[in-house]
Amino acid sequence: MIVNPVAGLGGKVALKGSDGKAILRRALQLGATPLSPGRTIEALQRIAGIRDQIELMTCSYEMGEEEARACGFVPMVIGRIKKGETSASDTRRAAREMAEAGVHLLLFAGGDGTARDIYDAVGETIPVLGIPTGVKIHSAVFAINPAMAGELAVTYLRGATSLVHEVEVMDIDERLLRKEDRISARLYGYLKIPCDRTMTQGPKQASCGGGQEAAILQAIAQRIINGMSDDTLYIIGPGTTTRAIMELLGLKNTLLGVDVVKERKVVANDVTAGQLSNLVQGKKTKIIVTPIGGQGYIFGRGNQQISPDIIAKTKNENIIVIATPNKLFSLKMRPLLADTGDEKVNRLLRGYKRVVTGYGEEMVCKVS
Repeated sequence: MIVNPVAGLGGKVALKGSDGKAILRRALQLGATPLSPGRTIEALQRIAGIRDQIELMTCSYEMGEEEARACGFVPMVIGRIKKGETSASDTRRAAREMAEAGVHLLLFAGGDGTARDIYDAVGETIPVLGIPTGVKIHSAVFAINPAMAGELAVTYLRGATSLVHEVEVMDIDERLLRKEDRISARLYGYLKIPCDRTMTQGPKQASCGGGQEAAILQAIAQRIINGMSDDTLYIIGPGTTTRAIMELLGLKNTLLGVDVVKERKVVANDVTAGQLSNLVQGKKTKIIVTPIGGQGYIFGRGNQQISPDIIAKTKNENIIVIATPNKLFSLKMRPLLADTGDEKVNRLLRGYKRVVTGYGEEMVCKVS
């Protein structure tokens, strides 16, 4: 097991990721707190039931040792890092050493950048599985959530499933996104993961272009705008689908950020979780989000600024989900997903949700 302790730091503070030392410093200055340790422990708690039957090899300190010991494991610790200072080279070096030792499964906690490091180090030589702790998580190497990462690891290690398949390692150019608010995604390669499509996420799929899709987006946007009330604060989540609302209103927007609108005017662009919490205090609020294409996440991927406490205060009935029919069909009958980091809030979101798919059109989808 390898833990990237700084993965996901940039999410709640609206930095679109955590790649690079300068971004990490900025995230910490803005009050970001690590997500990886807690989410790794959540996965390990599912594995703890077989800890007497397996040997856990991990890295020192916050790169795995601390989380393992917190869950009652007595791990084999390899390498030495300087506590509080980790790097991508530490991840790659540890992954290579583990592959050479012949581990049966390499479990790693991080995001797309960490997946790239694992790919660079081991390629398709050993099975791997990601615990999702990053911001974007476009790659298909991750379990749906930390708990399912632990469950799938147990299933695989016990031999209940021995099949593996190749899945995509994807990432976007964070600097281009921050500088120009433009997405440039790239396929870096493939990793082998245990085969169970009920526990693992699919790759992020780009929105379709074309005149028909554009017309549907405009129809969805018009439907939302016509229903807006002047006494309500609207939190507009990231994505090209929600961007259509801002464009039809003629407002500045942030493609992979969270914007806030009231009385059809911008209150704030690209807010952090802290700023958003202050803005919604004592105000009637609605949240507008769209699922991630091919994956189905409505919360917990790329919109961590909309924190669990804000979701809980807004209440489920004031959460509006919008999507084109093509985006919903890309899920191939899989449910919409919520991975907020707070299981109580995840439970509040479960059930069936009306999704706006056109001007007078809706589809009912399950949220899991």
